Amino acid sequence: VKKLVEKFIALFNNNIFNTCYPVLGKAIEVGSGFEGWSPSEKDITYRLLVPLKPPRGHIFHLEPCPMWPMRNFRIGVKFVCTCERERLTGETRCFLHDPKEDQSRKECPNILQDLCSDSYLDVQKVAEWFQKMVKRFWKDLPESFAHQLMVLPSNRSCKFQVLQRWKKRFLIELMFGVQEGDSDIFLSSENTEAAYTPRTLWPESYAVAEMKFFRFIARQAQPDSFHLRCLQLCAQHLLGRDFYTYTVKTVVMHLLTTMPLSDWRKGSLLDRLEDIMQYLQRRLRKRYLNHFFVGNANLPDEIILPLELRMAGPLNMFQHLVDYPDAHQKAWIDFAVL
Repeated sequence: VKKLVEKFIALFNNNIFNTCYPVLGKAIEVGSGFEGWSPSEKDITYRLLVPLKPPRGHIFHLEPCPMWPMRNFRIGVKFVCTCERERLTGETRCFLHDPKEDQSRKECPNILQDLCSDSYLDVQKVAEWFQKMVKRFWKDLPESFAHQLMVLPSNRSCKFQVLQRWKKRFLIELMFGVQEGDSDIFLSSENTEAAYTPRTLWPESYAVAEMKFFRFIARQAQPDSFHLRCLQLCAQHLLGRDFYTYTVKTVVMHLLTTMPLSDWRKGSLLDRLEDIMQYLQRRLRKRYLNHFFVGNANLPDEIILPLELRMAGPLNMFQHLVDYPDAHQKAWIDFAVL
């Protein structure tokens, strides 16, 4: 899956070289399919985050939009003066101050015209552009001779199915993200938990940090550790319910940093499942569950957070249970089933 996506990105970047479209970074494997567990053992979706970098002569300006429970941003696209840099390199001219470059920019397809709404990066326009590119370049890949491609409907990502001749199927979802500085936190194209996510809203995503966390645990844990199996068992029993799988994932991550990893070895499966249930029960009773990455002193040093998040206090992921009593009652019902 990763090699296929890397070939796509290489074709994209070659095609849009020296244009006013975003440059695509190296895809990052995220989500349960790559972390080693999945709520469903069939039809696993392999998700990758594709970083977007501004084209030459542009910058991305991140504007916070306060909306609980996650931080959300709009991504403004602006021109930037490159006169000094271009003078030193002698490669190209400045969009802002060279008349020829300015005219060329207006005549050619560019990020502001095709991928923005009111100068803000538009998630749906980016997804539609990417889907068209996938269809266009599929025939140029060697895999196209032995595999069948089907692009699936999606407003905020690029989902497609690759079917091999011997009927093995891969479901792949490419999300798009803009990195916050040099941290492991991205503004991503994924949906928020709200009923409607505006086209120019990019929620803050911890998917890359979560992937790094589980890789860190895998290096520290014993080969027979079953922490992922515990997570998978719990997640499977939440399928089709409003009780978020991410809540159980947060509980397991907290326990992995507060209990010895040797306690997750073979022979203690039922004890650890009971620990997960008791921890979740206490949090539901108090209507308070700390976010794993915000305000957590037990976070491994190798996970890089933006300064704002490093300095922030704890964030309650169960605030909606405080604000909406009906949601709290529904959570207890789902917990009882689990």
